Amino acid sequence: MEELIKRYEYEVVANDFDIAGSASSAIKRNLKSIGVDPGIVRKVAIVSYEAEINIIIHSKGGVMCLEIYRDRLTIRAHDNGPGIMNIELAMSEGFSTATNEAREFGFGAGMGLPNMKKYSDNFNITSSSDGTKIDIDIYMD
Repeated sequence: MEELIKRYEYEVVANDFDIAGSASSAIKRNLKSIGVDPGIVRKVAIVSYEAEINIIIHSKGGVMCLEIYRDRLTIRAHDNGPGIMNIELAMSEGFSTATNEAREFGFGAGMGLPNMKKYSDNFNITSSSDGTKIDIDIYMD
């Protein structure tokens, strides 16, 4: 098992649109401060922002983590319920179950999960009524 170099953890609060994007911005700042390639930082910024917004919109809150390894960055987005009823459908571009409130803030276009998968090297999602877990790897090469 490869050694974890550094781990950052960020709480994400449900329905708090005023601070939406703050965790993903912190992740981006941390990566820039240690000199990660700008192209990789961009990928991580996209997947972490999409994951954070999904937690805010669709769950009861959760946690995002950035784990730094020698060869990769791992983003973990784990939320607290209610889960995704149909993951295959949720992975379809344009599919959204966002609330009207989220849509009023400009969210809910149905591109969150597809974008996370598109910009990741490894993408894993599991979901139950207890919550959704998304683990994403982006390689540093």
